[in-house]
Amino acid sequence: MFTTGTFEFLDQLAANNNKAWFEQNKARYDALVREPALDFIEAIAPLLERFAPQFNAIPRKVGGSLMRVYRDTRFSTDKTPFKTNIGMHFRHALGKDVHAPGFYVHIATDECFLGAGCWRPEPEVLAKIRNAIAQQPDKWFAARDSLSAAGWQPWGECLSRPPRGYAADHPAIEDLKRKHFLGLAMLTGAEVMDQDFAALAAGRLAGAADFMAYLCRALEVAY
Repeated sequence: MFTTGTFEFLDQLAANNNKAWFEQNKARYDALVREPALDFIEAIAPLLERFAPQFNAIPRKVGGSLMRVYRDTRFSTDKTPFKTNIGMHFRHALGKDVHAPGFYVHIATDECFLGAGCWRPEPEVLAKIRNAIAQQPDKWFAARDSLSAAGWQPWGECLSRPPRGYAADHPAIEDLKRKHFLGLAMLTGAEVMDQDFAALAAGRLAGAADFMAYLCRALEVAY
C-alpha cells in the first residue's frame, strides 16, 4: 500500500508547500498518498470490527476516515496550506468529531504512530472521564496499565496543579491532571511499508481495547 514513493512525496510536499506545486503534482498525491490510504482503510475495516465494532473505518475520499490534506490556517501563524502527514481517524459511531474516543493512524517522514483515546476532550467529556477515575481508581489503573503492557505510552499535556474539585492526595491525582486521555504506539517506516501493514496495525490497536472500552464506559457509550 504505502511505499518509499509515499514518503518521498511527503518530503517534497514539505519542501514545496504551496498550491501551485500541489496542483501540478495532484496525480502523484492521488497515486502515492490518497489511494494507498484508502486501500489501507478498506483492508483494516473488517479487522477493526472484530475487536472494536462501534468504531468505523470508512474508505471515502471525502467524509470518511482519511483526514483532509488541507490545513485550517484561520487561527494559525503557520499559513502553509497542506498537511505533510497522512492522518486516518477511526471514529466512534456516535462521535461527530476528533474529540470523541477514537483510533488514529499517523504517517509522516519524521514519525509514524498509532493513537487511541480522547484528544483534547471538551469540558463535559473531560469531566466524565475524571469523575470515573476519581470514583473507581482501581478500574482506571487496570485500563491504563493494560495499555502500557501492550507497548503503548501515554501522551499529552497535564495540569501543573490538581483540577478543581479533586483532592491533591487522591491516589490517581497524576492521571486526573491529564488534559488528554490518549496513548501512542510508535511505528517504523518499514512497518508502514509492509504488505501486511493493515494486519500489523490492527493487532497493535487491539492492544488498546481495554483502555478504549474504559473510556467508552466513562462516557456512557457502547464499546
